[in-house]
Amino acid sequence: MTGSPSECPECHATVAVDADVMIAEIIDCVDCSTGLEVVSVDPLILALAPEIEEDWGE
Repeated sequence: MTGSPSECPECHATVAVDADVMIAEIIDCVDCSTGLEVVSVDPLILALAPEIEEDWGE
């Protein structure tokens, strides 16, 4: 089930999200592949997701 669409802050494309989306969930924009973090669900607000540096033990 699709909930309310929101706009990608990077490319301004419409991003559709599921109705059961949760805060801190990361959604990828289908147009620019930018990771978007859900920062509010009521109203729905998306922000650019922080880049995560992974430590591979090197």
